[in-house]
Amino acid sequence: MNMHRTMRLGGRASKLSKVQADLASEALAAVGIETEFVPIETQGDRDRTSSLRVIGGQGVFVRAVESALLEGEIDLAVHSAKDVPPATAEGTTLAAYLPRGDVRDALVSRDGVGLLDLPQGAKVGTGSRRRAAQLLRLRPDLEVCDIRGNVDTRISKVEDGEYDAVIVAAAGLQRLGRNPSELIPIDLMMPSPGQGALVIQCRTEDAEQVSAANHAPTAQAISAERAMLRALGAGCSLPLAALGGMRGGEVLLAGRLLSADGSERIELQRSGDAPEAVGVEVAETLLERGGQRLMEEEGEA
Repeated sequence: MNMHRTMRLGGRASKLSKVQADLASEALAAVGIETEFVPIETQGDRDRTSSLRVIGGQGVFVRAVESALLEGEIDLAVHSAKDVPPATAEGTTLAAYLPRGDVRDALVSRDGVGLLDLPQGAKVGTGSRRRAAQLLRLRPDLEVCDIRGNVDTRISKVEDGEYDAVIVAAAGLQRLGRNPSELIPIDLMMPSPGQGALVIQCRTEDAEQVSAANHAPTAQAISAERAMLRALGAGCSLPLAALGGMRGGEVLLAGRLLSADGSERIELQRSGDAPEAVGVEVAETLLERGGQRLMEEEGEA
């Protein structure tokens, strides 16, 4: 990396992504790397109606940006860590995590009420199977509907009366200066692996310089979450949640697997010195405690 020129920082072409790119630019500038933002439209941004499961799942917001990085159109990429698939493209590295924001999910409701106070049969929008399963476990009476679009689009559908409420990531809402009706407690709705954090991806040969911007506690926590995700395997079709953290120099990781309708839930917590090992241990134990059976049943459905 030529450290004496402005580096091209790529990210999704959305309002929130520009805010996130500004945060990444500030972190990089603090370690001597000046950047300019290059917006990149992803398939997930172009197709705002199809279910994420139909158009490519978790990586649909990352692949176009990652491709631009590999092809030399940009020098760095910024992603929401929760959008990054377990395996990144060969020749690239997730070199720097920014300090993590709020990990919680947020409810935005038409009447300003919280999740447990929504009226019977309320229509709640979410594009996440993880959120949907946890919603149904808490409130099986709710009508949970698939929804796409950016944060402002989702909120407008509540204001227009199409939905009674939507659930979005609290960190994204806060970065846009929007207020939730409720920040959902983690015990009720555990987040997605990586939720609340931003990560800077670069070509592997540039990783040493970029890693100067890395926030080590965030990186260790999310490394455990992503290791759990990898260990569960690409074949895991179940809603899953994870939350890592640091305690007394050790990595602490909580993991949760649910059936699609939320009727069954398996969760546990482990700690250790090595983030990757803790993530693998949580994944394997989840499978042993009934996750494998739930996966097999989900595959037969």
